[in-house]
Amino acid sequence: MSRMIGTISRGVRAPIIREGDHLAEIVAQSVLEAAKSEHFSLQDKDVVGITEAVVARAQGNYATVDDIAADIRAKFPTGEFGVIFPIMSRNRFAICLRGIARGAKKITLMMSYPSDEVGNHLVNLDQLDEKGINPWADILSEQKYRDLFGQNPHPFTGVDYVQYYKELCQAEGTEVEIVLANDCRSILDYQKNVLTCDIHTRVRTKRLLKAAGAQTVLGLDDILTAPIGASGFNPNYGLLGSNKATEEKVKLFPRDCEGFVAEVQSLLKEATGKQVEVMVYGDGAFKDPVGKIWELADPVVSPAYTRGLEGTPNEVKLKYLADNNFADLSGDALNNAISDYIAHKPKESLKGKMETQGTTPRRLTDLLGSLCDLTTGSGDKGTPIVLIQGYFDNYAD
Repeated sequence: MSRMIGTISRGVRAPIIREGDHLAEIVAQSVLEAAKSEHFSLQDKDVVGITEAVVARAQGNYATVDDIAADIRAKFPTGEFGVIFPIMSRNRFAICLRGIARGAKKITLMMSYPSDEVGNHLVNLDQLDEKGINPWADILSEQKYRDLFGQNPHPFTGVDYVQYYKELCQAEGTEVEIVLANDCRSILDYQKNVLTCDIHTRVRTKRLLKAAGAQTVLGLDDILTAPIGASGFNPNYGLLGSNKATEEKVKLFPRDCEGFVAEVQSLLKEATGKQVEVMVYGDGAFKDPVGKIWELADPVVSPAYTRGLEGTPNEVKLKYLADNNFADLSGDALNNAISDYIAHKPKESLKGKMETQGTTPRRLTDLLGSLCDLTTGSGDKGTPIVLIQGYFDNYAD
């Protein structure tokens, strides 16, 4: 009988991770114990994913609001600057904004609309249409925004982020002016020094601001790139990918993860003889159909992974083969023809071939990271490790 199960994704429970724990050993042992308790065995090309949160926690990669403020004061010594394109998140950005405000005298906070970069909406498109507002051209003051749209709490959190961010800055004794605009260069009518807080568009934003005559242009990826005293840091991403730990502390995105994934792979190879691939994962890439929110608040889906996860899938579409190449076949003849086609497909990229249409060859780490993120969840499942089996199988196997 042919094998009937394809890809399996399992959340693996682990102890609560603390700073200084030997995480590679904990991960390997947790996976091995899970295999024993659930009566399955590891195979070559299985994938073990570990959430970035526990990697950073084991590293002790934390910083305080005061650390953020100190770096802000050093990099914006006048204390007056623009802060543009923040995402609307109590977990991701609010505590960073507290540190930014603590290190400033006056900031102009420019928020994008109708939504932030990851899909959190201040207003919806129907409201803009009703009021005749063009978000690509119109710059709204806070008062104009209120006159047009009133109060607009977030549909999931109930938070009015315009009010929340304003009050957060004021609580730090910082003067704040809020405007809404989508052209990054609009901030230059208010401030010539700018901290841009967008994630995936930050390179373009910096380029446009510098070309338009801005003086100091930095991003969140330029803050805490080196330690402040004994603080954590991330040389590549700075504050990007950070999460709230306490009211006065953030957990930064993990750094130097290459050695960690290699060690986990080595420990599992030693224990099982199998070449298991390993990755650290953060936010996956998927959109909520109700709230319209993308994940992707981390700068990358995977900051480190073993070499076997390089590249993109090289797959063909079964329904295309069935409806076109083998439309005259059915039953075992059809199954055998498709299996043979897959078994003998070219090893080189099939990009551009009609047989691949609809397969969307994203990077393997982005696909697997999304699967890991959905499997592990963001709440109380207690499964910071994900084991994926059969992902690289196909219909011919």
